[in-house]
Amino acid sequence: MASTAVSSHLHALQAKHADLDARLHQEMARPVPDTATIQALKKQKLRLKEEIAGF
Repeated sequence: MASTAVSSHLHALQAKHADLDARLHQEMARPVPDTATIQALKKQKLRLKEEIAGF
C-alpha cells in the first residue's frame, strides 16, 4: 500500500515537472520572453527534480 502511495506521489511530481517544462518552453517562444517568469519556472523545475531524485 505504501508503495502505491509513493508511486502516485512520484507520478504527480513528474507530471508537475513536465507541465513546468511546457510552460517554460512556451514562455521562451514568446516574442519578448519575461526573464523573471523564466527564472521562476526554472527554480520550480529544479526543486521538483531534486525532490524526484530523492525517491
